[in-house]
Amino acid sequence: MNILFSIFDFVIHIDEHLSNIIAATGPTTYIIVFAIIFAETGLVVAPILPGDSLLFALGAFAARGDLSIFILWPLTTVAAILGDSVNYAIGKRIGKKAFSLNSRFIKQEHLKKTEAFYTKHGAKMIIMARFVPIVRTFAPFVAGIGNMHYRTFISYNIIGGIIWTTLFTLLGFFFGNIPAVAHNFTLVIFAIIGLSLLPPIIEWIRSKKKTVQ
Repeated sequence: MNILFSIFDFVIHIDEHLSNIIAATGPTTYIIVFAIIFAETGLVVAPILPGDSLLFALGAFAARGDLSIFILWPLTTVAAILGDSVNYAIGKRIGKKAFSLNSRFIKQEHLKKTEAFYTKHGAKMIIMARFVPIVRTFAPFVAGIGNMHYRTFISYNIIGGIIWTTLFTLLGFFFGNIPAVAHNFTLVIFAIIGLSLLPPIIEWIRSKKKTVQ
């Protein structure tokens, strides 16, 4: 519970925490950022780590000159692509055994929802899932379980990783320091999280309607 609270606090006050991390660690911040993005995309036990909001905040700090966008963008892109690749490999190795797991972090409901997402959208899921929290973490895992051809997976993985990191870091870079945004950073982060959660909420409402019918 304390870990979850700490992660939640980090996300909603991400600008304050990032400022402290940059001041305390300097260039080591890049390593920390790489580790977070890699873990959020590469470790199926870490779906609650910040993704979209972190990239947006990083872009804003790059615009202030605290970080270099020319280091940040390729670093986060590589972390995202590598993370998904490792996740795919883990899913392929564990196979269907994963669906018998129901630990605190690996829940069958998450796996089944992602598998349904995969069945509906196919290989495109790897790109689309980048913009859906939790599904983003489980998508490459399920692709590995489903034996998606690696050449297909890596192609969509690279495209999705580039689009995801580019979009959110540049949004933060160009808009993160607008006074209205900077003074209401927490509200903006909540908005980003809300927009990210919108697709699965809509999908859930549709599934409920189908069940009723």
